[in-house]
Amino acid sequence: MRHKFVWFQVLFCLLASFSWTSNASADATLPTADRTGAKDSPLIGRFAGSFIVAYDMKDYDEFSLPLGPLKPVADKEKRDAHNNIVFAPQESKLLSGRRLHLVYLLPENISPLQATRNYQNEVGSLNGNDGKPLFECKGSDCGGDPGRSSEGGGGDQSLSMYLWPEENIKDKHFTNGHCAQTVRTNEQHFVAFELPAKNAYVSVLAYSVKDNSYCKAFNNRTVVVVDVFERKAMEQKMVTVKAEEMAQSIMASGHIALYGLYFDTGKADVKPESKDTLEQIAKLLTTTPSLKLLVVGHTDNVGTLSSNMDLSKRRADAVVSVLVSQYAIDRTRLSPVGVSFASPVAANSNDEGRAKNRRVELVPNS
Repeated sequence: MRHKFVWFQVLFCLLASFSWTSNASADATLPTADRTGAKDSPLIGRFAGSFIVAYDMKDYDEFSLPLGPLKPVADKEKRDAHNNIVFAPQESKLLSGRRLHLVYLLPENISPLQATRNYQNEVGSLNGNDGKPLFECKGSDCGGDPGRSSEGGGGDQSLSMYLWPEENIKDKHFTNGHCAQTVRTNEQHFVAFELPAKNAYVSVLAYSVKDNSYCKAFNNRTVVVVDVFERKAMEQKMVTVKAEEMAQSIMASGHIALYGLYFDTGKADVKPESKDTLEQIAKLLTTTPSLKLLVVGHTDNVGTLSSNMDLSKRRADAVVSVLVSQYAIDRTRLSPVGVSFASPVAANSNDEGRAKNRRVELVPNS
């Protein structure tokens, strides 16, 4: 019996040693070069001596830039996927366009305050153009948990979680990029700017790393997270759904989701690019005189439930108004409905999913 116990101890020690060695080999290390394929934004530089440890570029994304402190959402029982209490800014600016996400590790002995002050000076003199400051905060004044970056559960969301949720992090565990975005933090400072001449916005979040484990190489170093939004219209790649296809889908599944009705972010005016789809809806109604439809507006979950409810209803109203005024459709055959983000068809945690959720559906109203 004693021999079995001794062998068990030996086996346990070997496994523990192997596990420690495997994890230790994956620890973060001080970088000597930028992450492969990463480069600075042409709109803003970097702090001297820093290296890019994480990088992401989305050709089209939508985001609410904080212009005020984070506060718990109205529904105080609402939790995110990690059981955190959900926080959102009381004031924000909804942006859409190209988004560049850059994470830098700064040289030793540079404080988060020094980092953000340097970015403020840089933006203020960019190519002779004056950047416009929009919001600035530090520590707990930013709202949420000031000691967290993008990872964690069972507490308050942090500013890092709002800006770049854990689900957005593609770097493997224990790597430089993952460590820089998931460690415990201290001394956070945040600034947001507008670059009017470039039709762009920049946010800079700086914090000091607190870690004595796998990310200990970064301990007490400052990390700077820069997000650059260049506002632009989304390239339209959806094929127009024909009236016959609409009829078939409505008969088979009871509804049809349309992505060819276009609106500017946060607005309800139907854009001219919607003409082809509007013509097909009008054809469907003209060739089926007995058909009555609910025109249902859907949004993603960026913003509050009430603001999206209002937006989705106004967009549905706008589609109905255009069909009545420009295509001579009897208004009594169309009923506009807004459902906010109550009926998603994809996850709202990434831009692809949010794009699928922003749609107008036609539902028979018999």
